[in-house]
Amino acid sequence: MNNAYESIAQGLQEAIDLNDGKKVAAKVHRPPHVDVAKIRHGLGLTQMEFASKFCISVSTLRHWERGDRTPHGPALALLNVVAKEPKAVLRALG
Repeated sequence: MNNAYESIAQGLQEAIDLNDGKKVAAKVHRPPHVDVAKIRHGLGLTQMEFASKFCISVSTLRHWERGDRTPHGPALALLNVVAKEPKAVLRALG
């Protein structure tokens, strides 16, 4: 139990340090920022078509394109894959 606590405490401290801009030993994986409008235009899709094909709400898509919000988490990962391999994603999603 003590090892689990120490591991959790270390992870928490690394997260705090990372958030404060300090270097940490942990590996951090952050997908790069994407230009959602550029991806959509490159595919030749309307906002409605793009949102429908990739299971994104049109409202969210509009916020991303305006810059009010930015995609994060799984949405950011998906958009990075769409940016690099759009045909494969479209095939996979049917």
